[in-house]
Amino acid sequence: MRRIAWGFLLLFAFAIPWEYSLELGEPWGNIARVAGVLTLLAAIPAVLQAGKLRTPSVMLWLVLGLYLYLCCSYFWTVDQAATLEKMRGYFQEMMIAWLVWEFAGSAADLRDLMRAYVAGAWVLAILTLASFAALQANPTSAVDQIRFAAEGQDPNDVARFLDLGFPFAALLLNSERGWPARLLALGYLPVGLVAVLLTASRGGFLAAVVALAGSAILLAVDHPRRVVAGAMALPAILAGVWFSIPHETLERLATIPEQLQGGDLNQRLNIWTLGWKAFERAPVFGSGVGSFTTAAGLSQLDTAHNTALSIVVGGGLCALSLVVAIAVFAVQAALQTHGSLRLALGTALVVWMTSSLVSTLEESRATWLLLGVIAVAGRLAAEEREDLAACFDGLPKSAATGPGDAHDLSCRLVG
Repeated sequence: MRRIAWGFLLLFAFAIPWEYSLELGEPWGNIARVAGVLTLLAAIPAVLQAGKLRTPSVMLWLVLGLYLYLCCSYFWTVDQAATLEKMRGYFQEMMIAWLVWEFAGSAADLRDLMRAYVAGAWVLAILTLASFAALQANPTSAVDQIRFAAEGQDPNDVARFLDLGFPFAALLLNSERGWPARLLALGYLPVGLVAVLLTASRGGFLAAVVALAGSAILLAVDHPRRVVAGAMALPAILAGVWFSIPHETLERLATIPEQLQGGDLNQRLNIWTLGWKAFERAPVFGSGVGSFTTAAGLSQLDTAHNTALSIVVGGGLCALSLVVAIAVFAVQAALQTHGSLRLALGTALVVWMTSSLVSTLEESRATWLLLGVIAVAGRLAAEEREDLAACFDGLPKSAATGPGDAHDLSCRLVG
């Protein structure tokens, strides 16, 4: 049963980036939701069959505490319907952290999760490019169109999903042994970047700059010739971008300095002001999870556009304290790793934090997948450090004893 649950979990990770592009209708929802339900249905008997759970980390206890606290906010929320809906949603999202912790048992498993996410990001990038191509083929429908995204997806969400794939792809490019897998990772970097640019998401572009800078450092470590190769390829890449992407799309991205200096950040400043006033009315316990728009007096179609503000308005300082603690333990777990893996996880965290400044990421499945991956990496760094080095840095094990041999061998053979 554990093998079945693990297979569904990989499918789940693969589906997360492009989840909104395949809606199956009620009562099923999107593809990631279906994959998550199947994973949970397989995970429960697998755990019962084993007769025990993997000892939870402090981060997992904090995640559980956060979820229970957010559920308790139902008793004082200003919008019970929205809170009830978010309670169901948060369960589907936060359970990912436990599923990854429970079923990812080796460095090879950790790498498989990253492969699955990058493969899913590939699908999202291709769907975005296909949407752009379809609109360009029909000039009538392309009138005044400057933002492009996969069908069913929001351009800002597309950019954020793609951004998280960059450090994982760079890490896989460093650690993969087979050429097909390395080409998959290498190809994602330019294709993913073009797709991010097509979304014309200014926040997504800034996060992409952070992600690609971290990825460049990762690839340059121990491989200085890659820096020369990248510098030589840069003019061709820039020329391709200039001639393939509509100039109106690039002009929107060029307004980033103007927005940062004196703009309203696409009306976000007004939303943040109203959100702050809502926080001041219920600073300790919040107005109830999911109640941001009601508490701030905004349209139900709006969002907080800031993760910390969304959390503190919904759950108050109590919820924010739990989230900060989770973030601190995530940073600690990432710092426990070494080499390329530490650089990749650190970059992914910085990308997430950059995106969280203008987005509500606590509701994203990608957030909890990232936290689960980081937690497992920290655990493996303490328990199977040599396996991690063999998988992600290509270093031989200094001692070949115990069950870790099988993990190390699987890394080298599968790679």
